[in-house]
Amino acid sequence: MPIFQHSFLRQYVAARLTDIKVAPDVAAMVADNLVDACLKGHDSHGVTMLPRYIAAIAEGGLRPDARATVTLDAGAVLSFNGGQGFGQVVGRQAMDAGIRRAGEYGVAVIGLADAHHLGRIGAWAEQAARAGLVSIHFANVNSRSPVMPWQGREPRLGTNPFCVGIPVAGGGHPVVLDFATSIIAGNKARLAWNAGQPLAPGCIVDDKGQPAVDPRWLMTEPFGALLPFGQHKGSGLSVVCSLLGAALTGGMTERHDNRDKQRILNSMLSIVIDPEKLGGADNYQQEIAGLLDWVRSSRDDDALLLPGDAEQEKYQQRLAQGIFIDDTSWRQLAALEAPGVATL
Repeated sequence: MPIFQHSFLRQYVAARLTDIKVAPDVAAMVADNLVDACLKGHDSHGVTMLPRYIAAIAEGGLRPDARATVTLDAGAVLSFNGGQGFGQVVGRQAMDAGIRRAGEYGVAVIGLADAHHLGRIGAWAEQAARAGLVSIHFANVNSRSPVMPWQGREPRLGTNPFCVGIPVAGGGHPVVLDFATSIIAGNKARLAWNAGQPLAPGCIVDDKGQPAVDPRWLMTEPFGALLPFGQHKGSGLSVVCSLLGAALTGGMTERHDNRDKQRILNSMLSIVIDPEKLGGADNYQQEIAGLLDWVRSSRDDDALLLPGDAEQEKYQQRLAQGIFIDDTSWRQLAALEAPGVATL
């Protein structure tokens, strides 16, 4: 059960990418994003994604040299096509542009179609929050669709994340609400499978639609399905994330099933807002601090967590104690050092 310091993992991930001729600056950007996801407790979006990324490059579904290209520029409205490039790269391009435009116009609406895996969407909300901006994100996942729609009998939806980021003045960490519209993120099943652990009851069903806890139903045929959170609520939000994140941006919705591919394509609609340019700017930060304190006062032991608190706690813990990777996942990572890995 290896535990690694984040600095080692950043170097290791970047080295495995440069081994297959990924540009060093791109490799470092991808490595930082994956390691930061682990530091914030989201191992499902962390360094264990690397073997699949490398397999997708070999297959041609991930284009490591691609950059986002502008498909529409209408001032406060910008659209990009990610060209199946690293989401860590094209996602940053899109958000950088959105931050600049929001500073100019007060708001920016950014479409990003057909990026490879964007990773943890909360990272993009944090990027905007560092610039003092509010952001809202709707994203879809074009891969093998693992999520059963409410009242459905066959999986049809992606895990389609929704995210909001709100900066907090005075050095406070931002409020970041970031969740999959399925009960759990799909990659959490992979990690449970690797670790030989069951999933919590109520997350998945088997291929007959019966409740199950064995993650094999998401890993090997015949496949079962993930369930949406909140029954019709999560299912409806998942549909909206696909319609706004993909259909509206020119990306591929889940109806273009990607069943036999290693690639993971994300499309995302982001709305970036400068709170200083809205009518409530005078009392905005006062009300944020006041409301957060009011909600936390629901109990008197400081144990109530608001969106983003758990990530900050985990970040400090893992900076000090290291990042755990299960034995199976580490063997998969270590195997990337073997000759011929790029043909996986």
